[in-house]
Amino acid sequence: ALVYLIDEPSAGLDCEQRVIAAKVMKRWVVNHMKRTIFLVEHDFVMASTMADKVIVFEGEAGIKATAMAPCSVADGFNQFLKVLDVTFRKDPINLRPRINKKNSRLDKMQKNAGEYYLFDIVDDVDDDDL
Repeated sequence: ALVYLIDEPSAGLDCEQRVIAAKVMKRWVVNHMKRTIFLVEHDFVMASTMADKVIVFEGEAGIKATAMAPCSVADGFNQFLKVLDVTFRKDPINLRPRINKKNSRLDKMQKNAGEYYLFDIVDDVDDDDL
């Protein structure tokens, strides 16, 4: 096959297993076999590890949705999180995404910059952000 459709491969896996599974799938299918993976995934850890591009759906869940054009992972995550009005940062210790407390200093700073998902590690986190 030229394209492999993989639906929710992270279901039932813990966080560390998700990263390992994502790296193995990407290494084998994309790098070794030179094929494409079309991944359906709701887990940010898995998606951010696997994806080169994302497709964000807009609309009403279970009613009507429209697929937007493929975009970079950063642009897609930011579009999605902006609709939810939620910001994420990457934990400096375990590198996992963490949700910022609503209206915290970091939440406001990221929203003002239009960066709802920070792919870089943030070391300047205080108790107000957690």
